[in-house]
Amino acid sequence: MSQGSQTVSREKFLTMSVNLLYKAFLESRRTEAKQVFRDMLAGKSVALTNVQMEDKSLVRFDVALDHDLYRGKLNFGSFRAGLALLVARLSDALREQRDITVFTAEHDPNVMIFGVTAVTWEEGEPSVMVLGADASSTRGTVELRLQYLDPEQFQNGEADAAPA
Repeated sequence: MSQGSQTVSREKFLTMSVNLLYKAFLESRRTEAKQVFRDMLAGKSVALTNVQMEDKSLVRFDVALDHDLYRGKLNFGSFRAGLALLVARLSDALREQRDITVFTAEHDPNVMIFGVTAVTWEEGEPSVMVLGADASSTRGTVELRLQYLDPEQFQNGEADAAPA
């Protein structure tokens, strides 16, 4: 990930991202996490923290939510369950040093989606959450993007389902 003159390996970037999401939504107080969720639900990109890089530069990490493809009414409990599963699956993949497929935008390799899914079920409807990121130098920040994908593209068993 290029951020100015700072370059970070994808593995290290993903580890930082997972840790930041864990702290913001799973480790923090519910009221604080719920407020960040509400802001994201309203379409805002929310500042999480500044991270000091190895070259001592500071990089701000934001988080945003793309819930256009979520089926049903998204509430904090459903979001948190999906995020907890996504963080667990990403953590397992990192710990086991598995190759994680990364899909990048044609116009900028620093705009990406990580190929680990979290499938949860709410009232009989599946939801598929993934983590994306925009670390392009034109932003000046890193935006972590939690995204819901169309579950129909996984109907052939490409994603593991875990009832919530």
